[in-house]
Amino acid sequence: MDLSIIIVSWNVKSLLQANLEALFKSSGFFSWEIFVVDNNSSDGSATMVRENFPTVNLLANTENLGFAKANNQALKLAQGKSILLLNPDMLVQKDTLDKVLAWTSNQTRATVVSCRLLNPAGVNIPHVRCFPKLFDQLMVTLKVPHFWPAVLNKYLSRDFNYQVASRVDSVRGSFFLINRANYQKISGQSTPLLDESYFLWFEEVDFCRQVYKLGGEVWYTPEAVCLDQVGQSFRQVKTQQSQIYFSNSMLNYFKKWQPRWQYGVLFLAWKAVRWLFVF
Repeated sequence: MDLSIIIVSWNVKSLLQANLEALFKSSGFFSWEIFVVDNNSSDGSATMVRENFPTVNLLANTENLGFAKANNQALKLAQGKSILLLNPDMLVQKDTLDKVLAWTSNQTRATVVSCRLLNPAGVNIPHVRCFPKLFDQLMVTLKVPHFWPAVLNKYLSRDFNYQVASRVDSVRGSFFLINRANYQKISGQSTPLLDESYFLWFEEVDFCRQVYKLGGEVWYTPEAVCLDQVGQSFRQVKTQQSQIYFSNSMLNYFKKWQPRWQYGVLFLAWKAVRWLFVF
C-alpha cells in the first residue's frame, strides 16, 4: 500500500463529502486507502460516508475523542508507506497526491512533509512556524498580537519563502504527510502516533519536535498544492471552550519540552487571563 489517508471529522458533513469527492478524482499510479474517523458528529456525517463512499474505512466514535486520539485509531490500522493526515475541510487537486508522493520519495530524511496551501480565493496560506518559545507564547496568552501583530513575526515565519522547498520546524496539521520508512528509521517503530495528552492543538507541533529529537526532518514543498478552507470544524467550538483546549495544549507542550520554570510562567499567565475573562 503506497498511501493511507486519515481524516478526522466532526460535524462538517458537506465539507467532508466534498473532500472525499475530490480525493476520488485524484490521478496517479499509486495504491491507497482512506480512513474517516467520525468524532460523534450529530449531522449525519457517518451515515453519509457509509452510504456514499462504501470503500472508505469508517470509524464512527460514540464520543468526541479529540484530534490526536482519533487519528491514532486509524494510524494503528493504516498500511500505507506514506500516511497523510488530512483535515475534512481540505480539497486536493487532481495531481496533489501524485506530486507530493513523488517529491517525498526522493527525500531520505524527510519524515514529515507538507505542501503549498491556498485559501478559496487562491491566496497562499502561511503555515510554516518556528517551534514555540516562552516569549511568543506569552505574547499569545496575553493577547498582545491583537494590537501589535509584528511581535509574532519570527514565530510565524512571516519572511518564509513559500516558492522554495525548505527544511522547517513545523507545518500546519491540515495536510501532514508522514513517511513511514523514514519514521521507522529514526524511531525504531513502524507506527507513528500522536501524543494523546493533546485534545486539540499543538499535537502536530509536538510530533514535529519529536521527529527532530529522533534525528529526522520536517519539510515544506511547493511542488503540490491543496485548497484549505481553514478550520471549519474548529470554528464550531465555542470561544470559551476553544480557549481552554488551546491553553491546556500549550501548557502540555511546555511541560513536556521546555524548562519547568517556563511552564510555570505560562501557567500563571493563563491563570490571570482566565480570571480576567472568566473562563
